[in-house]
Amino acid sequence: MTTQFRPVAPPQIIENAYTDDQHRRMLNVVRENGPWSLILAQHFKSPEEVVATTSGGLPKGFTPTWDMFLSPVFRGYFAQGSTVQHPEIEDCFFNHKFLDLVRGYWKADYARPDNMLFNIQGPCRGSETPHVDATRFRGISMQTSPVWLMNIMVKSGLFEHWRAKKAQVITWYYKGKIGGGFNYWPDGPQGQPAQIKAPMWSRAVVVENEMMYHTAEASGPAALRQPEGLAINSLISADPEDPNGWQITTDGKVIQKIPEDEFRFLIHWGADIFMDYSELKRSLDHTDDISNDQVFDMLIADLRARGATFEVPSDPLTDQQFIRLLVQTYDPGKPSIFPPEPEEALAA
Repeated sequence: MTTQFRPVAPPQIIENAYTDDQHRRMLNVVRENGPWSLILAQHFKSPEEVVATTSGGLPKGFTPTWDMFLSPVFRGYFAQGSTVQHPEIEDCFFNHKFLDLVRGYWKADYARPDNMLFNIQGPCRGSETPHVDATRFRGISMQTSPVWLMNIMVKSGLFEHWRAKKAQVITWYYKGKIGGGFNYWPDGPQGQPAQIKAPMWSRAVVVENEMMYHTAEASGPAALRQPEGLAINSLISADPEDPNGWQITTDGKVIQKIPEDEFRFLIHWGADIFMDYSELKRSLDHTDDISNDQVFDMLIADLRARGATFEVPSDPLTDQQFIRLLVQTYDPGKPSIFPPEPEEALAA
């Protein structure tokens, strides 16, 4: 199972992904349209769903809690469904340079901009549970299915026939001197990790993140990486007292101020890839889509073939016991080798 988690090609690093003017306009959108909620709050209804999306299972009988996963990383969207939500950054999304890059990365004939999101944060610990991004399938997307299900589908290996080809250009803006890089496992979770080190400013990577385990490196002073009072409903917004600063609040109370030099801004541009016209037409015509019902029929049949004993849930999309069974069955395990943590003493 672990051998399948390799991107179609090694990640390609590029510099000066956006112009200074594009960066300024995108950051203005973020500052003027907050506050923004945690990634966890947007995509998951329970801690079990988080486990299904990351790597590493849970001991039998152990019940996870939100506190195990809370991390001060927040998200918003610039574009969804191939539609820009903020016209002032339309040129950043319909990006001819990026389209050329991802077509070349796949050696494909066609590419279509799909979505564009951003992650923002201050000091933050590195994740001990690297993940793959939500993998799309023909008929299964963020609009029809939860993230955890798409990741179980790719981990199972049962749905390769329907898996959509994707590519991303992921760009970072970070001035900090402690960590803040990008850790990834291009040879599968049991292979050697690689790093893109910070500080980085408009540095980007062209990649297929649905098929490559990855995570952010810890960033900022260790004492500030887990603000006291962080909760699943915490928010981040521009700091009204600092024109370049940010603040995290919980229930309206400020729990952390983030200066500009500790602010990490990630821009995730994604595209659909079609190797040739026939593949494009099959996607547009929806002649070979799969439904949620088919997905669960195939998963249940595979679980039974493996000898698993379970009750078929009435609502498999939300049944936590069933989700836990899927995790235990299809989890590929955590990466066996992690890069070293950033050294504060060596960062000066």
